[in-house]
Amino acid sequence: MGLSDIAKKMLLAVGCALPLLVAGAAVWYRSWAFLPFACGALLGTAAGAGKVLLLERAVKKISAMDDPAQAGNYARLQSLLRLAITGATLLIPAIAIRFGLPAGALWGAAAAVLVYQLAIYSMKFFAKKQ
Repeated sequence: MGLSDIAKKMLLAVGCALPLLVAGAAVWYRSWAFLPFACGALLGTAAGAGKVLLLERAVKKISAMDDPAQAGNYARLQSLLRLAITGATLLIPAIAIRFGLPAGALWGAAAAVLVYQLAIYSMKFFAKKQ
C-alpha cells in the first residue's frame, strides 16, 4: 500500500506535533503531572494518523468508482467514520476523568485531534502550484 505524497506529509505533520505537545506539557507542568496530557496526546495522534490513512484509502477507492452516487455515498460514510473516531478519541479520556484520571488527558487528546485539521489545511497553503 503506497501512500501519496500528501498523505506522507500529513502523517509527518501529525507525527511531529506529538513531541511538541509533550514537550510543551512538560515545560508547563514541570513535573510528572504532564503524563496524563501526554497519554491523551498520544491517543489523539494515533487517531489522527488513522484518519489520514482512512482518508487516503477513501480517496483512492472513490477515484476508482464509476457511479457518482455510489462514490458520494461512500465519501459520506467515510466522513462519518472519521467523525466517529474523533468522538471516540475524545470520549475515552472524558470517561477516564470520571474514574479519577486528571483532566489533562482530555486536553491532550483535544489538542492532538486539532492537529489533524491543521495538517489538512496546511496542505492547501504549502502545496506546490502546478
